[in-house]
Amino acid sequence: MDTLKVRDAQDVEQVVRAAIASEQPLEIIGHGSKRQIGQPMATNALLDLSDLNAVTAYEPNELVITVQAGAPLADVQSLIDSRNQQFAFEPVDTSVLLGTPAFGTIGGMIGAGLAGPRRIKAGGARDHLLGAHAVSGFGDSFKTGGRVVKNVTGYDLCKLLAGSWGTLAVMTEVTLKVMPKPESERTLVLRGLDEVTANRAMTAALGSPFDVSGAAHLPNSALRPAAGALAGLGAPGQAATLLRLEGIAASAAHRAASLGKVLQSYGSVEILEDATSLAIWGALRDVQPFAAGGALGAWPVWRIVCPPASGGALGQALSRDSGGEVIYDWGGGLIWAALPPKPDAQAALVRQRVDAAGGHATLIRASEPVRRIVDVFHPQAGGLAALGERVRQGFDPKNILNRGRLKRGDAA
Repeated sequence: MDTLKVRDAQDVEQVVRAAIASEQPLEIIGHGSKRQIGQPMATNALLDLSDLNAVTAYEPNELVITVQAGAPLADVQSLIDSRNQQFAFEPVDTSVLLGTPAFGTIGGMIGAGLAGPRRIKAGGARDHLLGAHAVSGFGDSFKTGGRVVKNVTGYDLCKLLAGSWGTLAVMTEVTLKVMPKPESERTLVLRGLDEVTANRAMTAALGSPFDVSGAAHLPNSALRPAAGALAGLGAPGQAATLLRLEGIAASAAHRAASLGKVLQSYGSVEILEDATSLAIWGALRDVQPFAAGGALGAWPVWRIVCPPASGGALGQALSRDSGGEVIYDWGGGLIWAALPPKPDAQAALVRQRVDAAGGHATLIRASEPVRRIVDVFHPQAGGLAALGERVRQGFDPKNILNRGRLKRGDAA
C-alpha cells in the first residue's frame, strides 16, 4: 500500500487531484488509531496527515485554539491543561476499547465526533468546532467558520465535518473552543439499583436545578470485575449509579449535599471528591470495563444512542436476550454493550431492539470479517440516506475520500 505523507494543504490538494485523475480512492489517517472502526475499505493509498501537527495559534484568554489536523490529541490536551483549560465535551480515547496505541489526533477526534459523559451538559465535538480549513473531494481547499466564538461567516459547514469519518473532506486545520477546567467536582454514588430504577434516578437528577454534568450507571455483573479507578466503587459486581457535579469547591459541595437529599428515596448516597471522582469518570469515558485487554476484550462492542428515558429498559432487554454486558451514560441516552461473539456480532437483535426504542447503534469494536458482513453504522431511512448522499456528492462526487467506510458495499 502506498503511503502519501503531506506537509501542507497544497500537498493535500495535489494528492486528492491525482487520486481523482487515477480514480484511486484514498484512506485518510493521522496515526491510524481508529482504523478498526467502520466498514473495511478497498484502497491501495493512504493519505497520511501526521506531519500536519503544529499548533497554529492558542489564545487562552479568548478560549480558542487553532491546530493542524494531524496534531496528537494528547499533546494538545497537555498544552491546554497547562493553562487549566480543557475540551469540555471530553473526547473519548478509543485506544482502550480497540487495544491500539494512544496516538489519536485532533482530526480523528473531530472526524469521529465521540464525546464523553459531559456531552449532556456541554454538547458534542461539533458544538466546540468553530472553524476549519479542508480540502474537498474536488481537490479544492476551502475554509468554513472562523477563530471567534460568535461567528456568522457563511454556511456552518464545519458542523458537517464533525462525525463524518473523513468522507466529506480532508481537514488540514481546525479551530476549537476550550473551556476552563472546574475547580472541584463531586460524584454521588447510589448502590444496588436495577437499570430501570437507576434510569429514573438519573432522570430526576438531570431534571434538578443542581447542574449535573455526568449521569452513568454500572449494572451489577459477575462477568465484569471492577478494576482500576472503578475498583473503588465497592464490592465487585455491585451496581452503582453515578452523578457528577462540578464547579468551585463551595458550590460543588453544596449542590452535592442538596442533590443527595433529593435522591434519598433511592437509597443512601455516598459522595466521592476531586481526584477519585475524576479518575472514575475518565474510566467511564473510555469504557474501561470493556477494555481490549480485559476479560471482555474479545467481545464485540456496540455504541447505542437512544432517548434517555428508554435507556434502562432497552439495555436491560438487550443484556437479557444476548447474554451481554451494558454500561449506561448520558442519563441513559448512551449505552455501551459488549455482547458474546457471534458471526454477525448479534447485529439483527441489536438493531431490532434499538429501532423499536427510536435509537441508532454503531459497531465500535469487531473483527474485520465481522465488519465485512455487518452494517457498522446504523442503516438510515430512505429519505435521510438520500439527503446524506446528496451532501456527500456536494463535497466528494467521485467518492475518493474514505470510500466505503460508512456504508457496506460502497468500497467496491
